Amino acid sequence: MKNKITIILGSKSDIEKLKDGFAVLDELGILYECHVVSAHRNPDKLRRLCQKMKRDGTKVVIAAAGLAAALPGFVASYMDIPVIGVPLTGGEFDGLDSLLSIVQSPRGLGLVSSGFDKRGFINAVIFSLEILALRNKNYHKKLIKLKNKFRK
Repeated sequence: MKNKITIILGSKSDIEKLKDGFAVLDELGILYECHVVSAHRNPDKLRRLCQKMKRDGTKVVIAAAGLAAALPGFVASYMDIPVIGVPLTGGEFDGLDSLLSIVQSPRGLGLVSSGFDKRGFINAVIFSLEILALRNKNYHKKLIKLKNKFRK
């Protein structure tokens, strides 16, 4: 699959918070893969997934995680493509720990955040389409369609 987005979630329970963003991707016919891999519980599996994404032509990664949210930074450390971190609310600090883990990543990772939960995931999808649209007119058309939907 070329020009695709890969989405990585830290836990199966994260899917519910992000279902509206998946619906947007499906509605627009955007190529994507979704994987659930914990950076803390299974770092070797996550490293292998990053290697696979390099071989398979992933162009953008959206990594969503809660609590300590090591996932986006871990992925960004292995990839040479854009990685968008989506912090998820919950836990004792209601997502603040997730956000800080992403935005305070070490210099040189190129990791960005798009906001929390559903809104952040949809913004990550939009940003991913903006990146893909730089080289593909079909993605640009889908991006305009999506942005027009949110203007109504």
